Amino acid sequence: MVKTRQAPRFRVCKPALIERGGDTTNCTIRDISTTGAALQFSDWVERIPSAFTLIIPEDNLKLGCRVVWRTSFRMGVAFD
Repeated sequence: MVKTRQAPRFRVCKPALIERGGDTTNCTIRDISTTGAALQFSDWVERIPSAFTLIIPEDNLKLGCRVVWRTSFRMGVAFD
């Protein structure tokens, strides 16, 4: 585990949606904590905005997020 993280992260494989302005994009949550998550995409993530709502249907959650890092098919977000 990275020691600079504020909270421990837990590995998961949960389907989720990114919502911004009525548009949605499918993603998978790969790890999660109380402060953020790592998201994986089946498509290029360049078009994902820097702030959005993460919807986790399985847990009935809607969380405001901001991107803190991104690669071609993954991104890390911090919860607002």
